[in-house]
Amino acid sequence: MDRHVMEALGKARVVVENGRVVEVTEPKIKYCPLFAKHRGIKEITKESIKENIEFRIKDFGLFTKNRVVEESRYIVPFGASEILMSALKRKAIDVAVIVADCAGTIITSNPNLVQGLCGRISGIIETSPILEVIEKIEKAGGVVLNKKTAEINQFEGVKKAIELDYKKIAVTVTNLEDAKRCKSLENDEIKILTFGVHLTGIEGSEEIAKYFDLVTACASKVLREKLKGKIKAQIGKTIPIFALSDFGKEILLERAKDLDKVLISIENLPVLNDNQPKPLI
Repeated sequence: MDRHVMEALGKARVVVENGRVVEVTEPKIKYCPLFAKHRGIKEITKESIKENIEFRIKDFGLFTKNRVVEESRYIVPFGASEILMSALKRKAIDVAVIVADCAGTIITSNPNLVQGLCGRISGIIETSPILEVIEKIEKAGGVVLNKKTAEINQFEGVKKAIELDYKKIAVTVTNLEDAKRCKSLENDEIKILTFGVHLTGIEGSEEIAKYFDLVTACASKVLREKLKGKIKAQIGKTIPIFALSDFGKEILLERAKDLDKVLISIENLPVLNDNQPKPLI
């Protein structure tokens, strides 16, 4: 039996076994502007979450052997995967260390693989290896950290990327401790870009701006309120992504080059509109 656990829309915990949704916990977030705009979900409930996950399973094979692993289209203008996709295409980074359902931690320099695996998922907590998906990932130029267990270990993923002789390495992390550990691998030759994702509910810390290069604000109250004066650049106003370092700012600007209708302005950051997730936590 394969088993997958994902923190999905609303910060609800979803368990999928053998392609079937078997558990959905009560969502902590009731409204997400992205899902309202793109999927017409005005209120996040256990039922709407289950329907959305079942749609993803049917649409692109989420958590199953039918998983589509590559995608060249942008899902949203500036999601985490889109930003990494542009950075890889423009050689601002050499490789990305990401997490995928059915495979765990992945190391890849293929921008379409990053988009395919990460563009339409939420926070993967646990996953089981599915051989057919792993084979597709490897054929597309991905290195699976642990094919037997589908282990999720971003620190070990960065170490593997270094072993493979990559120098500018982006890594997605979901907590401050992982960001610290990955940053500890930097030296004069190795540059690590830590990209904080799925950070709803993160606790406030002065170290956030020290160890994260980029953060997606998700439905985080802390990131919207406690980073004033520390944000070097911002993209988006509803669910913004903040650059907290010069390296992060460089990566955001690389993404901006791939977009039209771009406004560049000097502001006191963050700049937020009224259409925020509800509630912020």
